[in-house]
Amino acid sequence: MAILKPFKGIRPTKELVEKVASKPYDVLSASEAREESKGNSNSFYHVIKPEIDFPDDFDQYSPDIYAKGKANFEKMLTDGVFKTDDKDCYYIYQQSMDGRKQNGIVGCAGVEDYFNDIIKKHELTRPDKEADRMNHVRTSRLNYEPVFFAYPQVDKLDEIVNKVIAGSPEYNFIADDGIGHAFWVINEQSVIDQITDEFSKINYTYVADGHHRTAAAALVGKELRENNSGHNGTEEYNYFLAVHFPDDQLMIMDYNRVVKDLNGMSDSEFLSKLNDNFEVEKIGSEIFKPNKLHQFGMYFDGNWYSLIAKANTYNDDDPIGVLDVTILSEQILAPLLNIKDLRTDKRIDFVGGLRGLKELERRVNSGEMKVAFALYPVSMKQLIDIADTGNIMPPKTTWFEPKLRSGLVLHSLD
Repeated sequence: MAILKPFKGIRPTKELVEKVASKPYDVLSASEAREESKGNSNSFYHVIKPEIDFPDDFDQYSPDIYAKGKANFEKMLTDGVFKTDDKDCYYIYQQSMDGRKQNGIVGCAGVEDYFNDIIKKHELTRPDKEADRMNHVRTSRLNYEPVFFAYPQVDKLDEIVNKVIAGSPEYNFIADDGIGHAFWVINEQSVIDQITDEFSKINYTYVADGHHRTAAAALVGKELRENNSGHNGTEEYNYFLAVHFPDDQLMIMDYNRVVKDLNGMSDSEFLSKLNDNFEVEKIGSEIFKPNKLHQFGMYFDGNWYSLIAKANTYNDDDPIGVLDVTILSEQILAPLLNIKDLRTDKRIDFVGGLRGLKELERRVNSGEMKVAFALYPVSMKQLIDIADTGNIMPPKTTWFEPKLRSGLVLHSLD
């Protein structure tokens, strides 16, 4: 059964929360973060991306980087930008985007749940990114940023959350990207106990977004346990910060592909080969967005096309074989365009759905790319099926929006 534990949150003051809150560390470059935080010493980028306080050519994995992030946070704490709650609490974090709301329970997940596969994963992690986040946790002894988890919707938990959000939020602001963020503190013990009890009946939770942060938090917790001769299981390092959303409130956006060249084929030869495994229809200059599974949009030579995969190209009974990213890779990218490793091939790039299909047109029309593919988004059911069967999604399959803001609450391992 899943662990969820309240904790003493370290939070910014209400007056400064908008200045502190930042996008997650991995959705923008150091130069972009430097620009966004210009003139704002309280921006949380100074903590999660402290490389912005160093020259561009400075080694971003230097111990000095992690020490700077810790020093920047400790200064904010000393200056009163952050405060620590007096007792263990849960929190509700609501995000609003395009008229849609999702309500997450902020609490600590269990390190043991990660290693016992109570927390289900669907992506592989890269050792370099894992090590980077581990160094932040080791140096600071803090979970700077929460991870984004999903759980199977529970009526009772919905009822509790709805009662909480009927009250006034502690924080409530709209970020510069138009996404709303509201945050409630739950410090009433009876409500805390109800949440803990209801959550203990859940069999599994799912990493939606933040596999590297999840792995780093769990691995450092395990490390601290193994290095503590007096370990008794109650220490705070046995838990890490997560926001848990019911699966029925989450939306996965499309994650699209752009490719630099046709692997030596002429335009007509490429189009001809597509007909072997797809029903190809030329749409014209109007943007074409796929509206069902196994349908693709393709932008090529100034025109949009609809590609519908033929029945022999996929297996709806296989949690991986049913995915459109699998069909695209197995029927077009690998055999026709010779792109076999999506993680390392420099001829392919990925465009999250938030940027829109106009971005695919722009990348091709500029001459930077030759062809673009728009995909129908993966569903939460597909994600859960893959995680439950122990499978791993192909790279760059899911794009969750909105992203969690960083700096709203931190968890100390001490």
